[in-house]
Amino acid sequence: MWTKADALPVLEVDQELLEHLIRSGKTPQKLALRARILLGAAEGKANYQLSEELNVSRPTILLWRQRYLDAGLAGVLKDAPRPGRKTMLTPEKVDAIVHATLHATPKDATHWSVRSMAKAQGVSSTMVHRIWRAHRLQPHRSEHFKLSRDPNFARKVRDVFGLYLNTSDKALVLCVDEKSQIQALERTQPVLRLRPGIPA
Repeated sequence: MWTKADALPVLEVDQELLEHLIRSGKTPQKLALRARILLGAAEGKANYQLSEELNVSRPTILLWRQRYLDAGLAGVLKDAPRPGRKTMLTPEKVDAIVHATLHATPKDATHWSVRSMAKAQGVSSTMVHRIWRAHRLQPHRSEHFKLSRDPNFARKVRDVFGLYLNTSDKALVLCVDEKSQIQALERTQPVLRLRPGIPA
């Protein structure tokens, strides 16, 4: 059997505020419960007695008693910050997902979905959605876009963007592109014939 805890030393000013919270009809239920716990503990009620009266577990009583001792009334009125979930994706994994989205197709479909890519890469569908949104990838909407088959394409793009985003004072960045009027001597994609009898 547990020993009876000492009465919680609640300041008189805090007691008045806690009683006001209980009487107010606008107080959230979780705050009203905390106020009842503290006032009951201040009266010297045992923790097991409070847990039965308020229909909460004994660890909950102990939690709010200790929170008041550690942080005062402010610590009771405000929830403690909860640590967010740490992201476990490495840059290599992100590159792998982007590369698979751009250069591969699933076995049983014409394009990747968030769920199929998540299953293939062993990550959550939320992660895939975030990566696609960050890289502006929409595999279900791509129709006519030629992608580079260079396996180092993502790294090269990152290097080029790095030149623009983090240039030194004496750097010179040149951009060279082919002219649109020049006819391609060799085609890397097969020619599509729209209708029979019409030349490509």
